[in-house]
Amino acid sequence: MSSFTIGTRGSPLALWQAHEVQRLLCESLNLHAQQIPLAIIRTSGDAIQDRALAEAGGKGLFTKEIDEAQLDGRARFAVHSAKDLPTRLPEDLMIAGYLPRAAVQDALISRHGGGIADLPHGARIGSASLRRQALLKRLRPDLKTELLRGNVETRLKAISDGRFDATLLALAGLRRLGLDHHATAVLDPETFPPAPGQGAIAITIKSDDAAAKEAIRTISCPATGYALAAERAFLDCLDGSCRTPIAGYARIENNRLTFSGLLLSPDGQKSMESHREGRLDQAAELGRQAGEEIIANAPDLLPHPIKQSG
Repeated sequence: MSSFTIGTRGSPLALWQAHEVQRLLCESLNLHAQQIPLAIIRTSGDAIQDRALAEAGGKGLFTKEIDEAQLDGRARFAVHSAKDLPTRLPEDLMIAGYLPRAAVQDALISRHGGGIADLPHGARIGSASLRRQALLKRLRPDLKTELLRGNVETRLKAISDGRFDATLLALAGLRRLGLDHHATAVLDPETFPPAPGQGAIAITIKSDDAAAKEAIRTISCPATGYALAAERAFLDCLDGSCRTPIAGYARIENNRLTFSGLLLSPDGQKSMESHREGRLDQAAELGRQAGEEIIANAPDLLPHPIKQSG
């Protein structure tokens, strides 16, 4: 079996995720780590730190160079935080599977302790996420949100250094790095819903690589796949990018999928929700239907007109 090189970004969290995929593949395929080496690839998203991704080209900046490495044969697999993946991949690449999903919640890290209600009036919150900014302003219009980019450790340091009063990070990422003790509050996903894909690790391959596809099948979580199918379809329907505050979360119980999607105005004062429930094999359709309901009923929340499909 030829080398199964894994392409990954070089941040501590990205490396944790890549090493976890490497470990699982070694166990599943009875291989040594040397047969599944990591290729660390610096992306445009890592290089650009002085402005929001929406101004620089969107979330595809975190995947472009890794996609190229897969397409030219330098990497057989690529490991991504699912929420960083664009809804449309290059034509010859596909998502082969997901690891079992971790926590979906956001965590607040505050110099003042406690949750959002405990932040002082006019507190400065550092975040690069339009979703987090809009949800904060919906709950606390007095809060001031400012751009804060960088990896988990960089953003935690910005709080400990006093540059901001607080920030928000994915609980799953904090736990994977053993840094969840920094969280002063874990936010309820009912009132502070996550980004589509949050907490999930996605693995992409070339579409025609049958051996890689079979290898990932042995470690992939079908339930996470159904949930992400709904969430990514919702995001795709709304032309989801870093320009629009969008939240979406699918849950599975008793072989039924329940999806909740939310679109907000940047200031959080306007919003539209949609909910769907159905069979697992309807996951993508349920997400698409939720997105089309929002397009039909809240077109003023979208940054530009979007044509409904079908």
